[in-house]
Amino acid sequence: MSTGAPGTQTAAAEAAASGLGAEMVRLTRLFTAWIQRSGLEYGAADRILLARLVTCGRRRATDLAADVFLDLSTVSRQVRSLVDRGLVERQPDPEDRRGSLLSATEAGHEAYRSAVRRREAELARLLEPWPAEDRSRLTRLLKRLNDDLVDSTYTSLGAGPHPAGEARQGDLHA
Repeated sequence: MSTGAPGTQTAAAEAAASGLGAEMVRLTRLFTAWIQRSGLEYGAADRILLARLVTCGRRRATDLAADVFLDLSTVSRQVRSLVDRGLVERQPDPEDRRGSLLSATEAGHEAYRSAVRRREAELARLLEPWPAEDRSRLTRLLKRLNDDLVDSTYTSLGAGPHPAGEARQGDLHA
């Protein structure tokens, strides 16, 4: 617990935010480059949507868009690409025949599992020389940051705090 003056705490938080922001941009750029080198044939939105369908099961496109904080037009475009590649299939919604439910195909499940295995192998290689305490601390703090970002997003969308017990966006190892 910090006992510094409020102005000092604000300045320290701003300095930390500046450094963290720069490192997040760097991490995103490095991760994107790694994905491109790894030969994965689909991008971030594809991975996020596929992960949600694999881990949560059948979803309507509107629910999928809300789950991952993307607009419906982006999700529709990405889903069309996933369907064309045989990773996702559409089925009539039994509750509303005008709509459809999306689900990952067996090829989609395998693509998801393969991507997770490759990512975990690469991260294990990178983290192996780190002390166990550092690996644990990094994971704990990134989870905390992600949880706060999800809660902030829900609040900014006017949806209030994140619903308890519901999977948080990003919990699904996209």
